[in-house]
Amino acid sequence: MTDLHDLAAKVIAEGEGPRLPTPSPVDRTTIRHWTEAMGDTNPRYQGPDAIAPPAMIQVWSMDGLNGRKRTRAPLDDLLDALDAAGYTGVVATNCEHIYHRPLVPGEELTSATRTTDMTGLKKTALGDGYFVTWQVTWYAQDEPVAEMIFRLLKFRPREERSPSEGRKPYPLRPAVNRDTEFFWEGARSGELRIQKCGDCGELRHPPGPVCPSCRSVKRTYAVAAGTGVVYSYVVHHNPPVPGRETPFVVAVVELPEGVRIVGNVVDCAPAEVEIGMPVRVTFREMDDELTLPLWTPGES
Repeated sequence: MTDLHDLAAKVIAEGEGPRLPTPSPVDRTTIRHWTEAMGDTNPRYQGPDAIAPPAMIQVWSMDGLNGRKRTRAPLDDLLDALDAAGYTGVVATNCEHIYHRPLVPGEELTSATRTTDMTGLKKTALGDGYFVTWQVTWYAQDEPVAEMIFRLLKFRPREERSPSEGRKPYPLRPAVNRDTEFFWEGARSGELRIQKCGDCGELRHPPGPVCPSCRSVKRTYAVAAGTGVVYSYVVHHNPPVPGRETPFVVAVVELPEGVRIVGNVVDCAPAEVEIGMPVRVTFREMDDELTLPLWTPGES
């Protein structure tokens, strides 16, 4: 649609938006919470001379569920126009961070966003859509300290099939390749499969082509017991997600086999989920082809 490209060109030409202050300065308490949740024990993030982990740069801009009302940016007009044109599906495809220097507690930051690109119309496995790219820059006074380049696909969900054609395809389909197909085959069979090195035997998740310990490319898998505990979690309220009703819980589940896996916690209210809660895997058919491993309260 030409008008979408015209709007994208206008938004891109506007350049960087206003610099908005982050809700609070860089602080040690948030650093401690983040490193504990991530299991990061790097000593540089602890003690009186601590620096902030570079990867948590986006944390400083997050307002929280009951935070201030976010200031609209020209990018919002473009995303709203894509929604209005029927491209209501959304999936993130790329996120690249650039760090210029470490941050220290007490620094006050601002951030600014500029849209850099929109390509499409593209045909994808999810549906026809547009790839939108923008860049966020964080500043300490006038000094750029970090950047994030973010790209997402805004796609038109496939039309619902008639009963004779099967169920409506689940819009949030995972990427399946030769590294991960064993996992999804296992889910369809009711097995929680964890990739295992064919040489040293180390388990790893998410799956990958090379063992991080011995560098072997030989791969097999082990079937996990299907139990675990909630290691960390978030409750997703906004934005809306195609195929899901909000709020819902996305958790990192720690398995007794020694790996962690991300999945939704179901069959309980989000307010009942807590760190350390025992959970058990359950397999749910999302459409005629996809089965997802989800987590439900249960003894580990």
